[in-house]
Amino acid sequence: MNNLCVDIGYKSINHYGEQLCGDHVDVVEQGEDSAVIVLADGLGSGVKASILSTLTSKIISTMMAEGLSLEDCVETIAATLPIDSQRGVAYSTFTIIHLINNETAELIQYDNPRVILIRDGESYDYPRTEMHIGGKKIFRSTIKLRENDHFIAVSDGCPHAGIGTGYNLGWEMKDITAFMEPISLAGYTAKTISTILVDECARLYGNKPGDDATACVVKIRRREPMNILFGPPSNRDDCDRMMSLFFSKEGKHIICGGTTSTIASKYLNKPIKASLNFESSDVPPIAEIEGVDLVTEGVITVNKVLTYAKDYLAENKLYDKWSTKRDGAALICQLLFEEATDINFYVGRAVNPAHQNPDLPINFNIKMNLVEELSKCLKLMGKRIKVSYF
Repeated sequence: MNNLCVDIGYKSINHYGEQLCGDHVDVVEQGEDSAVIVLADGLGSGVKASILSTLTSKIISTMMAEGLSLEDCVETIAATLPIDSQRGVAYSTFTIIHLINNETAELIQYDNPRVILIRDGESYDYPRTEMHIGGKKIFRSTIKLRENDHFIAVSDGCPHAGIGTGYNLGWEMKDITAFMEPISLAGYTAKTISTILVDECARLYGNKPGDDATACVVKIRRREPMNILFGPPSNRDDCDRMMSLFFSKEGKHIICGGTTSTIASKYLNKPIKASLNFESSDVPPIAEIEGVDLVTEGVITVNKVLTYAKDYLAENKLYDKWSTKRDGAALICQLLFEEATDINFYVGRAVNPAHQNPDLPINFNIKMNLVEELSKCLKLMGKRIKVSYF
C-alpha cells in the first residue's frame, strides 16, 4: 500500500437568472482508498438541467461504486432520462474519475471538455481509448497516479466563459490549462483550486454567467497526520496518559485551551509564552510552548474554526479571512484544511468552572458539539478523523 491519498474539491456557478445549477458533482467512496467522482452537465439550464445532471451523476456513481460495468451504467442512463420535448434528445454529458486504491485513476468521458491532467506543473497528454456504447462515443483512459497530480474536470460553461467579451471563441481549454499550470504548484487544496478557476470564469462572464460552470479538482498528495488536543481530562489522574498518547503521535500538534496548555506545559516541563498581540479582535491571542506547533485559546477559537469550515464546504467566501491571517483560528484552519489528511482529536471531558456562569454562552455540551460538528465538516473535506475522549 502506498502513502498517497486524494483531495477532492469542486465549485459551481449558476446560469445568470437561474436558481438551480444544471451541473452536478457526486462523490461515492469505496472504502478508504477508492472513490467514484462524477461531474454531469444537464442539457440546457435551470430545473430540467438540474434534474438531468443530478439523476445522471447519482445513477452512475452509485452503480460504478457497486461494481457494475460502464456499459450497464450508460444503458441505464439512456433508459432513465426523460426526452426533452423541444430538442428531442435526453441526455446529460458526464465525466467519471474512478480512483482505485489511490494507485490508479480511470477516466471515462462523454461529451464534456477533456479532463486536464497537470503533472509537475505541466499539462500531461494521457492516452485515450475510444469506445461506442449505446450509440454514444465515450473515451476511456487508465493512468497510474503520482504525487502532486492534478485532475481538473470542467463543464462546458468554463470554456464558454468570455465569448464575445474577453475572448472571441471563449476561454478555450488550452487557455484554462495554461492558467492552471502555475496554480497547481502553489500548494492549494483542491477546493481552493476549483474556487479560483470558477471565480475566474465568473469574472470573464462579467459576473452574469451565460451557462452553468463547474470545476472539479482531484489532487493526489501524501498523507499528513495532525493531532489536536482540546480540553483537560475528566479525571485528573488521566493527564499524563492523555499527554503521552497525544505527543507520541506522528505529525504536528495543536493545543486548544488555557487549562489544557498548562497541563501540556507541566508535562513537557516547558514554560508557556503568552502573547498579548490580538491579530483579530474576535479571536483570543495565541501562545507558545516549545515542542508544540500551535497553542490557542479553546472554545471561542474552535467555534470560529467551525464557522470557517462550514463556509469552506459551501461558497468558500471566507477563504481570505483565514488563509493569510495569523490569529489562532486562521492558523488552525491552515493546518487542518490545507495541510492535514489524517486528524486525531484528543478531547477532555472535564467541566470548566469558568463556563458554568449562566451569563456566558458556553457550556460543556457546546464544547462537545463543537468537536462533533467540526469532525463532520472535516470528514466532508475528505479527512480521516479519529476522536478519543478522556
